[in-house]
Amino acid sequence: MFRRRPLLRAAAVGGGAYMAGKHVARRQEEQAQYQADQDQRISDLEQQQAYQQQPPPSYQQQQPPPSYQQPPPSYQEPSPPPAAAPSESSAMLDQLNQLAALHQQGVLTDEEFAAAKAKLFGT
Repeated sequence: MFRRRPLLRAAAVGGGAYMAGKHVARRQEEQAQYQADQDQRISDLEQQQAYQQQPPPSYQQQQPPPSYQQPPPSYQEPSPPPAAAPSESSAMLDQLNQLAALHQQGVLTDEEFAAAKAKLFGT
């Protein structure tokens, strides 16, 4: 009878340790699976972003078969004029639209809006 208690105590301690070890191993396995899933999702997103950032194939880069190629032109085409004026006017339009939006939101008063518009037009 005296002998049963130490055996029972050892069995309880051993069984508890076994269950704790099994629980820790299961948590580690779940954590590893979670990390693998996260890594897979990240690599999938990176692949999607890389695919979206690639420029579409242009037709200028593709060469027709040699039998369909046209001879090069014997004259040079005139170069297009510089487009400085449209970019300046588009920048001015953008600023004017921003001012109008601020005025409509009530951020700028009528006087402030008129002064900013006059400054923008240089008058």
